[in-house]
Amino acid sequence: MDIVIKRMESDEEIRGKAFVHWKAWHEAYPGLVCQDYLDKLTLEKCEAMARRWTDGILVAKDGDRVVGFVGFGDRDEEEPEFGEIFALYVLSEYYGTGVGRRLMEAGLAQLQGYPKVCLWVLKENARAIRFYEKCGFRPDGAETVSETVAAAEIRMVLAAG
Repeated sequence: MDIVIKRMESDEEIRGKAFVHWKAWHEAYPGLVCQDYLDKLTLEKCEAMARRWTDGILVAKDGDRVVGFVGFGDRDEEEPEFGEIFALYVLSEYYGTGVGRRLMEAGLAQLQGYPKVCLWVLKENARAIRFYEKCGFRPDGAETVSETVAAAEIRMVLAAG
């Protein structure tokens, strides 16, 4: 396994990112989000999203195959002191290989100018919460309910320093 982390650039990488997005949701989220949302989340919809959002995306490639990605950016006026990890997904066959950790480190490196970095995670997603805690994130008490997926989310924060 020779994993390379790089900016998403090519059409092939956009399609690969879309596949990882689609596959990861269908592998990790049954029982955590409303099934109706998952049923409507098609590969085509994920590809359309990938084509609309090309900035702030790093992909993990194993050879020519995209096996994970991280999306990052800022919270704009909402909370200007926060950078955010918007998404981090890895194909399940790469769980435990360090790909997720490398993606997180690469995303955080892009956000190093922010005093704080946050992310939102499904409150019931124990596996993801454990991973984020290993990366140094801690829940800060902020919660919301996503109407889109009918699930509660918690915010986790990594303070600089």
